[in-house]
Amino acid sequence: MENGAEKRKIRPVKYRTRLDLMSPEQAEQVHRTSLHILENIGIKMPSARALGVLAENGARIDREKGVVYFPPALVEEALQKAPSGFTLCGRNEENDLVIDGSSGYLTLDGCGLQILDPENGRLRRSTLKDLEDATRVADYLGEISFLWPVISAQDCPDREQPLRELAAQLNYSSKHVQAMTAVNALSARTSVEIATAAAGGSEALRKRPLISNFQCSISPLAYDPESLEAAMIFADAGVPTGFLTMQVGCSTAPATTAGSLAQANAEILAGLVLIQLYRPGSPVFYGSCATVMELHSGTVASGGPEDFLLQALTAQMSRFYGLPSNVGTFATGAKASNWHAGVENAISGSVSVFAGADMMCGVGLLAGAMIFSFEQLLLDCEIYEIIRRTAGGIEITPETLALDTIAGVGQESHFMLEQHTCRHMRELWQPEVINRSPYGRWEAEGRREAQQNAREKALWILANYHPEPLDSKLLEEIEQLITARSSKER
Repeated sequence: MENGAEKRKIRPVKYRTRLDLMSPEQAEQVHRTSLHILENIGIKMPSARALGVLAENGARIDREKGVVYFPPALVEEALQKAPSGFTLCGRNEENDLVIDGSSGYLTLDGCGLQILDPENGRLRRSTLKDLEDATRVADYLGEISFLWPVISAQDCPDREQPLRELAAQLNYSSKHVQAMTAVNALSARTSVEIATAAAGGSEALRKRPLISNFQCSISPLAYDPESLEAAMIFADAGVPTGFLTMQVGCSTAPATTAGSLAQANAEILAGLVLIQLYRPGSPVFYGSCATVMELHSGTVASGGPEDFLLQALTAQMSRFYGLPSNVGTFATGAKASNWHAGVENAISGSVSVFAGADMMCGVGLLAGAMIFSFEQLLLDCEIYEIIRRTAGGIEITPETLALDTIAGVGQESHFMLEQHTCRHMRELWQPEVINRSPYGRWEAEGRREAQQNAREKALWILANYHPEPLDSKLLEEIEQLITARSSKER
């Protein structure tokens, strides 16, 4: 039971319109280019199991190189088997997320290696306790619909880390968990075992998937064999499984946005086709966190118009195929919670929302997804809430048009004491961390800025919000699964 603070209901974006930055003809051209890549250039997928599935279904295989060449008809037939939507379930049913194109859901960014300590602001390596704390705050916030492991539990042994992270998020939140760090067969199998225990059995997990997973391509045009094995294990369990690219224009992808999009599309389609041939009808999703190179340093840009275009185009291509999307959003390159971060994340969030992304990942990290900040998490949620309210549009009814009230006030009075105002004034958005005080009051209060308010709000949540954990016997069972898995790798 929660103590000291009541968690907020999930706040998805309810879509009314979609932003398309390509014409239908241009989307078709990207599709045809990707089909050419798949058929004539191929995708390296050096998993014996995956190669066997693909060969049995008519793909041409170069087994020496581990490269697969996909006939266009095979791609299009396989994609027709994929469901257009599914439900991501939470430990608490009120946190279930219906993925059907009508709503957009926000999550954390993934796997930062450092944290700005909320108590003293110092930068240090992240730990499992930090992930537990971040998960508690995310569970409290209504803006966060589901969970990614936003920081790495670097104090855990490598072989246990993805499992400790999954267990922590299942224990400290009743929201859905996207177990993105299980990238090999053993981690995937044990993650499924943990989720099965939490769900109450394999059929219960299949019916109500408490976790989902995605695997990343290795651009250009390749997959790691272990990640393909992991994807098939998750598909065996009925767990929604996505494929996502993190390619970098000018480095692991072409410099042009169109070329980068066509390559990304080919990589994602290769993974989706594999799963549909292996387990027809499996829930899958289409994802991208693509970016471009920062030309002065050779690192990733993590922000800027190319990133924003790729976000919108990813959402559009997923709709082209009738598949749910998972789009990298926010993920600023700024090193602090400053003007730079605000500009990039406001534009990024707006683009993903108005493009109609089903799942949006990226809040809480700085410096190109390297540093977690509780301040930034709260600030990003404020940005999202502004965008969400804007995208939701307005309701047009006789009550909201307020004609009688306007007529009653006329030209000589005001609306402050009207009953209509009293009925509706609390519907107006109110900031939680942005300071909208008049200048004199702002100055008298010590020139408080949003960052300070965000930090204090995060500390308040940490002190006052304690979600109901998993049953102690279930925690013991999960611990035994992790210990057994760890012993297998020794």
